[in-house]
Amino acid sequence: MKFRILIFEDEQLTAERLEQLLLRLGYDLDILGVLNSIKQGVAWFKSNPNPDLILMDIHLSDGSCFELFNKVTIDVPVIFTTAYDDYAIKAFKVNSIDYLLKPIDFQDLSEAFNKFRKYQSPDPQAKQQLIQSLYEQISRKGKYKQRFLVKLGEQLKRIESREIAYFIFDDGLVWANSQSGLRLPMDQSLEQLEQLLDPSQFFRINRKMLINLNSVKKIHLYFNSRLKLHLDPDFGKDVIVSRERVNDFKEWMG
Repeated sequence: MKFRILIFEDEQLTAERLEQLLLRLGYDLDILGVLNSIKQGVAWFKSNPNPDLILMDIHLSDGSCFELFNKVTIDVPVIFTTAYDDYAIKAFKVNSIDYLLKPIDFQDLSEAFNKFRKYQSPDPQAKQQLIQSLYEQISRKGKYKQRFLVKLGEQLKRIESREIAYFIFDDGLVWANSQSGLRLPMDQSLEQLEQLLDPSQFFRINRKMLINLNSVKKIHLYFNSRLKLHLDPDFGKDVIVSRERVNDFKEWMG
């Protein structure tokens, strides 16, 4: 069976890579075209039958892709692609079967395509189970930030929130220190990160540090009613839970 796919993407290199990843899936695919704007999308849907599947970047050259759904009827499954978590719930409301964060890797795309295959199932129960699991997945994504896209030299690197051992404010910048030893500059302040991240997983121990629960290896009593932590990876300096945060920290750890 041949699957007819339409791509919305306003970055040429990203579109080319996405086409290459699609061809690697091993299915019989007909890529109908790559559109970069809402205007092009409106014209395309007014003069062509619906494709089987749409891969759609949320930020197009002339605005948000959600504007397109207000202009034309799109009654086919959509896999959204974006560099941001912020639109997950909104995407679910307009035919989304998955929500992939850039840079997209082959495994993520393969899993999304498998969901598309399940969505085509004639079994209404299988389809409903897929929709329910997708809603639960997207609801979690919409609540807390699951990953970040950060600049590393001349490249952009994606890092999962769970891979970050701690955030530290140093020399006027906030840095993410990964479990593998990477040190990455962040665009957000510690205050913003506190709001974005799951509070059951991340805790602000003092004015300059926000830590992942899994990074805490040892806790020592420290003078002036404070606590001293041994983190993994080792921070290289004393990591102190401020006195006013000690009780909350103990409750969080417990």
